[in-house]
Amino acid sequence: MIRVLHVLGGLNRGGAETMVMNFYRYIDKSEVQFDFIIHSDSQNDYREEIESMGGKIYVFPKFKVYNILSYRNTWKSFFDAHPEYRIIHSHIRSYASVFFPIAKKYHLKTIIHSHSTSNGKGFKAIIKNILQKPLVKQADYLFACSESSGKWLYGTEKIKEDNYFLVKNSIDVNKYKYNEKIRTKYRNALNIENNLVFAHVGRLSSPKNHIFLLKVFKGILEKNSKSILLIIGDGELKEEINTKIKDLNLKGKVYMMGSREDVDNILQAVDVFLFPSFWEGLPVAVVEAEASGLPCILSESVTEEVKLLPNLKYLPINQGEGVWVNYILNMKKNRLKEASEIVRSKGFDIRDTTRWLLEFYKNLAS
Repeated sequence: MIRVLHVLGGLNRGGAETMVMNFYRYIDKSEVQFDFIIHSDSQNDYREEIESMGGKIYVFPKFKVYNILSYRNTWKSFFDAHPEYRIIHSHIRSYASVFFPIAKKYHLKTIIHSHSTSNGKGFKAIIKNILQKPLVKQADYLFACSESSGKWLYGTEKIKEDNYFLVKNSIDVNKYKYNEKIRTKYRNALNIENNLVFAHVGRLSSPKNHIFLLKVFKGILEKNSKSILLIIGDGELKEEINTKIKDLNLKGKVYMMGSREDVDNILQAVDVFLFPSFWEGLPVAVVEAEASGLPCILSESVTEEVKLLPNLKYLPINQGEGVWVNYILNMKKNRLKEASEIVRSKGFDIRDTTRWLLEFYKNLAS
């Protein structure tokens, strides 16, 4: 059996983590097993599931510039103790440049996986940008969830080379197929059966632009008092978002639902999906919403590669929330019942992607 070492920041329900878990659930574990190195164990949504599937989790100290020597030594000690690993697949970028050279000295094949198109702004972003520059040369293989995320991390020329691969953020399409019974059950359970229901799925973090989302919903609510917004996810901005909900007098109209295992079912209860991110790689949450047939409204910052259905619309976020409010109030809110099959036909079914990934790992280990 091949054991592949996946490196992540943590194991919360963020986009990259969710995608890795999708791969893990569907890959043939008699041939390939995933183990995990994480750098934070404070919110570990997937530990129990990983361990039930035979995976191991190792918690490393967070990398800081000042602890680079001890961080490097942690990796050396790990590889000394674990000669069984031949492949390392990193989903974190910046400090992968610290441990990739060590991994190569221990003869591991290295894969870097781009899940984003920005590190944000400020001093930390500058440091991250500097640290990730060597990865193009250090990594044996370059993965990206979209062409835009590949160009951003590796450059336009590198994505033309033989060691670059586009790995789609795939889902179990069958789980998201429209189901009227589930829709009725969840709308009744949430007491939203007579409402126009909006939803956002994503980590409660600055790139997701939740404050703009709340302002948009405030504008919608002023015109349609029977509106509800479901915010699904958890993260560091939870308190700030709750405060903004109070400030905008949205209590009782915005449901903070936290991190959920039943997103596929919740989406059945929704009428419109909103996603005003500042930046994204290729958001799996949008693929899920599309497979559910939902009309989706995205910011123009999100890659057009995620537009799989005709009822997805891009709008600017730099012209105020009024543009969004006006469009949403006047748009057709029809659900595409055949959406899941369209998403499957465009190569976003997890079974197809994991079959490819399995063969890739096997060839790498042979």
